[in-house]
Amino acid sequence: MKTLRLLTTLALAGGLAMGAYWSSHDGRWSVHAEATPAPARADRTPLYYRDPSDAPLWSAGPKQDDRGRDYLPVYEDDQVTAVAPKPPQAASSRKILYYRNPMGLPDTSPVPKKDPMGMNYVPVYEGDEVDDGTVKLSPGKIQRSGVKSEPARRRAIRVAVKAPGTIQLDERRVSVIAMRAESFVQKVADVTTGTRVKAGQPLMEIYSSAVASAAAEYLATITSKTVGGVEMYGRGSRQRLVNLDVPEQVIAEMERTRVAPVTVHWSAPRDGIVLERNAIEGMRANPGDVLFRIADISLVWALADVAERDLGNVAVGQSVAVRARSFPGRIFSAHIAVVYPQVNRDTRTVRVRIELANPDAALLPDMYVDAEIDTADSAPVLAIQDSSVLDTGTRQAVLVDKGEGRFEPREVKLGRRGGGYIEVRDGLADGEAVVTSANFLIDAESNLKAALKGFAEGAPQASDAGHATGEHK
Repeated sequence: MKTLRLLTTLALAGGLAMGAYWSSHDGRWSVHAEATPAPARADRTPLYYRDPSDAPLWSAGPKQDDRGRDYLPVYEDDQVTAVAPKPPQAASSRKILYYRNPMGLPDTSPVPKKDPMGMNYVPVYEGDEVDDGTVKLSPGKIQRSGVKSEPARRRAIRVAVKAPGTIQLDERRVSVIAMRAESFVQKVADVTTGTRVKAGQPLMEIYSSAVASAAAEYLATITSKTVGGVEMYGRGSRQRLVNLDVPEQVIAEMERTRVAPVTVHWSAPRDGIVLERNAIEGMRANPGDVLFRIADISLVWALADVAERDLGNVAVGQSVAVRARSFPGRIFSAHIAVVYPQVNRDTRTVRVRIELANPDAALLPDMYVDAEIDTADSAPVLAIQDSSVLDTGTRQAVLVDKGEGRFEPREVKLGRRGGGYIEVRDGLADGEAVVTSANFLIDAESNLKAALKGFAEGAPQASDAGHATGEHK
């Protein structure tokens, strides 16, 4: 028994001499060996200090644990006594390039690190960032962001130019009844402003001494039996009646009956609406006085004002859909007949004439309308959705989907827009897939990655400068 106690005492003394210590757990004692601190070296500066019991604790300067033991210094080339902090093991065997801020801030670190909130920096592996100008996203991020792609295809761009306008009369379908000689209105038919009349319908009864004299002369000529020059003289007398604007049916009646009328019945020259009635029974009409004005509104004009910026897309013959504000939902189809060669200096618009069929007389003069000009070109062009374009004002770019989560920013030159699509004149090939949604998120990701990459490239230089400064000191 004395021999056993002696051996135990010797073992305890030897263990304490070697830096070991005893601990009790559940009444049982066990001995723990401590690492012997490495001798301090005056010519080098420790990188950091580690816990003497190999616990995962480190310190930037000299420190003691809760038992009063000094932390062990770790030098840059210390392979025996230094135990460097072990970075989190990556699930992949790829090389870690650097660690980036978990909150997306432009801050990187060449070694594992925590942010002020205690969050671990995220490792960036080799291959996550490539130098071919593409942006790579994980499948999960693509799904969460709602990224969608669509191939560029050749299609006809439908560009609709909208312009306000008014309904006007067709200048070629307006007739005026005016006397060419001094006359008197004997009687006026039951016709008022706004009345619809037919061609040949009586309007008024006129007495004119000039017309009566010409009619008598013409009848005397055609009834004369004198031979020689009568035929030529008769043609001259008839032309005089025509020059006085005597209706053709009145002249024909004179030739049939061989009677010169005292008064002449004036009739409507065309189908239309009476726009103006100035004839009054018993009035005296001087040469040039307008007694009736009649317009045919079966065909009218829509004069629309097209903005100057849209003039290059407008041409004669293009189809137009005209909507009258008085008839919601009704569309009047027509074509552009004339593009007037003048720009309004005040409104910076160009007037176009659209000829409209108006069989039911629904469109009235001075009525407001809205014209939508279809400028679609039958020739298909390479086009993409307008949501695909990232426009900075001076440059336009798209994100080309290269597959496997890689996206390439590419500058393009654009053309006409319309129908939700934009013509691509340069920068894309037929069939290349471009991102149509969430492209702004990818663009932000690419900017962030570029910033992080710049910080990562500058980090080793800053570290080397720090070491150089420490050695210099």
